[in-house]
Amino acid sequence: MSAFFGELMEIEAAAAWREAMRARGKRVVFTNGVFDVLHAGHVEYLAWAREQGDALILGLNLDESVRALKGEARPIVPFAERARILCALRSVDAVVGFAQRTPEVLLDRIRPDIHVKSAQYREEDLPERTVVLQHGGEIRLAPHLAGMSTTDTIARILARYQ
Repeated sequence: MSAFFGELMEIEAAAAWREAMRARGKRVVFTNGVFDVLHAGHVEYLAWAREQGDALILGLNLDESVRALKGEARPIVPFAERARILCALRSVDAVVGFAQRTPEVLLDRIRPDIHVKSAQYREEDLPERTVVLQHGGEIRLAPHLAGMSTTDTIARILARYQ
């Protein structure tokens, strides 16, 4: 069954994987996020990100960093389950967890060719921009699908079950 899953990696294994991809002439794409309560917007975003290169590695916020970003009620789905679900997506080749609020440490170590973020952000406002550019990477902004968010999904669930 593991043949149908991408790999969950520690940071050093992810850096080695990235170097192996580079040695084979492959362009590695990186993106990151919480990906709590997976929905169609996430799936579309990850497919778009994967189309930007030859392989996609996803930085996934650990539970404590999710709480720091989203509040004590989150994540709804714990890290191990979110990682397993994301590893099962055809667009995701590898997942690496991180404890920081933003992915600069991961990006500094992995050094992807392309870093993808949602177009709901502006490139100049990304805290990780400097790290990506200093390693010769580029930033691409994926189309944002309005009305598709975990917050929207949670709100619909609560409205229907209250």
